[in-house]
Amino acid sequence: SRKTQSTEGAMVEYVTAMIGGQLFGLPISRVQDVFMPERVTRVPLSSREIAGVLNLRGRIVTVVDMRARLGLPKAEDGKVPMAVGVDLRGESYGLLIDQIGEVLRLPEDGKEENPVNLDPRMAKLAGGVHRLDGQLMVVLDVDRVLELAPEMMAA
Repeated sequence: SRKTQSTEGAMVEYVTAMIGGQLFGLPISRVQDVFMPERVTRVPLSSREIAGVLNLRGRIVTVVDMRARLGLPKAEDGKVPMAVGVDLRGESYGLLIDQIGEVLRLPEDGKEENPVNLDPRMAKLAGGVHRLDGQLMVVLDVDRVLELAPEMMAA
């Protein structure tokens, strides 16, 4: 993973994303690309967490609806969602998010354990949090987000 040594210790870069008004960070080492999902094909009998599949530059990508994964209602704002491309064991996934943010470089030792008052739906997918200026960034654990994949894919 991309960590740079500096005077303040190891730094980690995160791609930030908004999902349901909450700031999330994905370790940049896990992010393949960011794209606008087009022509998502629904998969019959898949769980509601699977938005469908799409063809991204010749690769079949399973699209995971992060709002559904987090137990949040569908977005009502009419904005087109974005997707963050990640890989797990050679399979490609697109995580459907509300909005992509910037890349943040944060000190590795600034990451804290999940607070006890973190929403349990988020806590089960989080690998810790960073406290930013007046905001909590939940670090998404990509493996945990996708660990339902075999059951989700079962038709």
